[in-house]
Order: sequence, then structure tokens, then C-alpha cells
Amino acid sequence: MKTIPIAIVDDHTLMSKALENMIMENPQYRVIMNHPNGEDFIAAIEKASELPAVVLMDINMPYKNGIETTEWLSEYHPNIKVIALTMEDDEKILIKMLKAGAKGYLLKDMQPSILFQAIDTVYDKGSFYTDFVAQKLLKVKTEDLKTASLLSELKDREKEFIKWACSELTYKEIADKMFLSPKTIDGYRDSVFTKLEIKNRVGLVLFALKHDLC
Repeated sequence: MKTIPIAIVDDHTLMSKALENMIMENPQYRVIMNHPNGEDFIAAIEKASELPAVVLMDINMPYKNGIETTEWLSEYHPNIKVIALTMEDDEKILIKMLKAGAKGYLLKDMQPSILFQAIDTVYDKGSFYTDFVAQKLLKVKTEDLKTASLLSELKDREKEFIKWACSELTYKEIADKMFLSPKTIDGYRDSVFTKLEIKNRVGLVLFALKHDLC
């Protein structure tokens, strides 16, 4: 039986301990690290004799937050998969975590079955997202011809819009950067969503990251 080594990085002591206890009750998983911030976690990683395969990473932490820690892991230990833990679906934060290298995200009030499903999926296949569109984009292997067809439908200005959409800018701020009216930007957004069969900005960023459009 496989046992997946897991690290928990969360400054909420009760939350991290509850997670650890829940995970350790399942013989398929082992919690080998539990740290309150990214700084402590990185220090432990650099001395560790065994590395985790999956990290459950809180986003908002002191000293070194989840985004900074995920960026560090992406650079120095790209084989370690990060699942972001969030209190709420904040679009800007999720985009930052995805760009940092997170392979999934979960709300902290998730059911235990969802947690274990996420760990298994990230460990075996590389990514897990509870959002249906994001899951569809990352789990299903898009055929090359279909992808080429989708990309060929995008106009140059729409591709430029997609690059800006990968940033933290609001749609109004993107309009200013592109010297266009907010109404025109809304038109680009609706057009891109329709062409790529995407329903939200997070789904757009996932598609853009996967196909090097950011």
C-alpha cells in the first residue's frame, strides 16, 4: 500500500492540528511536517531527510506567506505539489497562487472526502481544482487539433487582453492599460469566454498558463 508523505503549512494551530489528526487516521497518508509559516517550512525542507510529496499550504501567513513559499518550492523543489488552502474564493489570490505554481486549491471547510480526493489526484495526475471548468481544463487532455482551433479563433487584441487578465488588474484597469473603454474590454472578455468555453477569470488564467498565453 502506498503512503503519501504530506506537509501542512498553516499558522492556525487548531486548523493544522485537526488536519494532521484527520490525515493520520488514514493509513494511506503520513504527515511528516507541520509548520506555522513558510519560513519555518523552508528551513525544515533544507534539512529534511525525507521530502513531502504534497503540501497543504495556507495562503495568508506571517514571515513568508503561501504565495512566496510556493514560488520557492516551484524553483527549488518543482516535484513537490502544492494544494492551496483558503478561507474564501478570492479571485486575485487564487490567480497569484496558480501563477506561483499551486496545483490545486481547497476551501478550509471542505469535506474530508474532498481533501483525500485532492491529495490523491495531485499526487497521481498533477492537479486538482474543485471548480468544474478549471477541473475540466486541467484533467482532460485537450486534443492538439481542438486546442489549435481554439487558439486560432483568438484575435491579437484578445490575446493581449488575456495577458492582462493574468495580472492582478481589474477589468477597468486593463481597459486603461489597453487604451480602451471598459465596455470594449467587457466585449473582449465575453468573446474570449465564449470562444474558449470558459465561464470565469480563474478558468481563463488556467487556460492561459497551460497554453503559454500569460
